[in-house]
Parts: sequence; structure tokens; C-alpha cells
Amino acid sequence: MSKQLREFQSRKSTLVKEARALTDRVAADNRDMTDEEVNAFDALRTRIDAASASIDREAALIADEARIGIASAMGPIVTDNREGDAKRGFYSLGEFMQAVYQADKPGQSLDARLLPHGIGAAAPSTFSNEAAGQDGGFLVPPQFSQEIFKLSLGEDSLLPLTDNVEISGNSMAFPKDETTPWGTNGIRAYWQGEAASGVPTKPVLGLATLRLKKLMALVPTTDELLDDANALTSYLPQKVALSIRWKANESILFGAGNGIPVGCMNAGAIVTVVKESGQATQTLVPQNLAKMIARLPPGSFTNAVWIVNNDVLPALFTLSLGNFPIYLPTGLSVGGIQISPYGTLLGRPVFVSQHANSFSSQGDVLLVDLSYYQTITKAGGMQTATSMHLYFDADLTAFRTTFRMDGQSKITSAISPAKGSNTLSPFIQLGAR
Repeated sequence: MSKQLREFQSRKSTLVKEARALTDRVAADNRDMTDEEVNAFDALRTRIDAASASIDREAALIADEARIGIASAMGPIVTDNREGDAKRGFYSLGEFMQAVYQADKPGQSLDARLLPHGIGAAAPSTFSNEAAGQDGGFLVPPQFSQEIFKLSLGEDSLLPLTDNVEISGNSMAFPKDETTPWGTNGIRAYWQGEAASGVPTKPVLGLATLRLKKLMALVPTTDELLDDANALTSYLPQKVALSIRWKANESILFGAGNGIPVGCMNAGAIVTVVKESGQATQTLVPQNLAKMIARLPPGSFTNAVWIVNNDVLPALFTLSLGNFPIYLPTGLSVGGIQISPYGTLLGRPVFVSQHANSFSSQGDVLLVDLSYYQTITKAGGMQTATSMHLYFDADLTAFRTTFRMDGQSKITSAISPAKGSNTLSPFIQLGAR
């Protein structure tokens, strides 16, 4: 970026800030502009338009000079190394947010690292086409956004267990085939006698369309927190990621649709295993769990995980088959914490979670194979931005993170078995006891 272009952008930023301060004063007084204020605002707009025209002219010259390979008449073209830096020149997220915070202080010049770096670069910029962050908010450098995204995929995140596809658009349609090899329709094989004609079959395909839904965390930040860059860097990403992870997990399991994903436990494919005959309330017996596993479709055992409420743990510790415990906490199970921090139950990893219902109520123990659950997420993970104007009257700076996803079960109903009457499903819950 040339020195002159940077000066034009800084000049425009200052003018926009002055215009915003004028409109804020009028809004604070709950009145219309006076004739004098209207003239002042119009004059500022004229100067802003002139600065925009200067920026456009300088940018066009830089592009032309780059194409013909000559130096600018106003001096050499300087390449800013921050253009290739995913952190855009900032050491940490806290340092970036402090720069945004200072940008609105009277007499403070805009940190050059907050300005767009180069023509068409994916750099921090405002949502409007102004160089002032209070008009919309500065995009957080991509490295810090990715760090928040990785934090959201913690050890109890369910998203990595689903069949996820990253998309660049807003929706995607998936073909689906719910027929079984032992069913009466779809592609089937037949034994053929010598010289006998083949029996033609054809696939039975459906179509499932997923459209991205938006999950947002909006965090107003106090001046005290903004004064501590280390606190910002460690506190905000962790808290935002934790909340997004919780909401995403809840929607994958129990989402009701209507602006959020349709959860697998709200799909028509769910199977509920009822309690044993005469089983007392507030109890859990091995037969409950064995019957749940028996309802998994072929191939799902190696993918399935248990999701249980914390209140279920005391009952799990007392369960055994003969002399062998069926629940192996971490340290006793083969593979230890690499399999699951809570160990294994009948050979499958255990997730202890408040998403499951309280002990002895329906859904306190879930057994799910989420490879049967289709999700889409927006390519790039999360989008993050910050603005000092949203909560201007409260002297707060807003930090916003958006994550877009959708999901639904790949099957619409439980699977009829080849032999027997008990249907099969990748989504199983234990009934109330």
C-alpha cells in the first residue's frame, strides 16, 4: 500500500468519525438537527466523498502501475508484510481489541493495522464501506477467528462425530437412499438360472436440503477488561467457544427446526427402549443398556457413543455382567483418555453431559451414531467482529462471533429389520423408569 493511499484512508476515517460524533450528539438530545448542524454534516459528507474519490483514484493508479511494472510518480510502491499475516500484524486478540477500543477515543489516530491492507485483500475492514469501525465493526483477523473455532471443537463437541460438509454457499441438497438390502424396493440382487432373464431394479432416491442457520454470540466488553490484553486473549475466546459448542450440541441432539437444525432425537427415526418389567424407579440395570445396543443397525457399533447425565454415573459404577464391570472409567479402559475422558461403557466411549435428561427420566441415557446425522457448516468456521459503537452510550465495546450450520437425520424413520420385529436406529434413548 502506498503512503499516499494510507493518508487518504486515514483522512476519510477522521472525517467519518466527526460526522458520527455530530449525529450522536443530536441523537443523545433526542432532537432533529439544526440548520447549522445540517450544513456542517453536509460539508463533512462532501469532504468524505472527496476523500473516497481520492482513494479510488490512487488505488486505480497503483493497480495500473502494477500492471505496467513502473514505479509510482509519487514514490515507490511499498508492500506491507501484514497482508500475508493471518493476524494482520497484531500479536494477540487482546492487542487487536485494544486497538479497536482506542480508535474511538478523542484525539486518537486510527491504528494503521485496522485499515484495509491492499486492494482486495481479506483484511480487517468495516462492514460498511467506510474506514471507521463505529459504522459497522472491524473484522477480527482470521487467525484469531480460527483459534475460537478450534476451541469450540473441544473434547465434548458432537459436530466432529457428524457427517459434516463445509460449503461456501448458503445451502446444499443431498440425495438419500433409505432402502435396505433385505427390503422390497431399491437396488436388489437376485439369483439367476441359466439363460434366464435378469430382474431389473432401480434405486429409490430422495432429496434432503439443508440451509445454513446462524448462531451468534454477542459480548459487550467493559473498559476494565479492555485494559487487560491478556485477559481479553484468554477469557473471551474460551467463553464464546464454550457457549457456541453447547448450543451446537443441543441443536444436533434436540433442535426443533424453525431457524435451528432438526436434532437427531427429534427425528422420526428415534427408538425408545422401555424399562424392564417390574423395574423400580431410580434404577439402571444391565438389560437396559444391552437392549439399547441391540437396537443399533449393522455397522453402527463402531461409531456409536453414549451420552449420559451426570446423575447416571453412580448407577454405572455398580453395574456388572457376572464378575466383570460393564463401565470402565478412564485409567481402567484400554486407550484411556484418548478414547474418552469418561471411559467406556460396554466397549463404547461415554460423554457425560447436561444435554441428557436427569437420572431415571426418559433420555437420561442416549446411544447415538452421529454418522447418520448430516451437517453443513460455513467454510472458514466462524466469523468474528468487534465494534465500539453498538453500546456507545454504556461505554462498552461489543465482540460478536457468528457460526453458521444446519443439520438433520439422514433417515426419516426407524429401520425395519430383515428378521424380527424390533426396529433399528442410530438414535436410541432409554425410557423413563
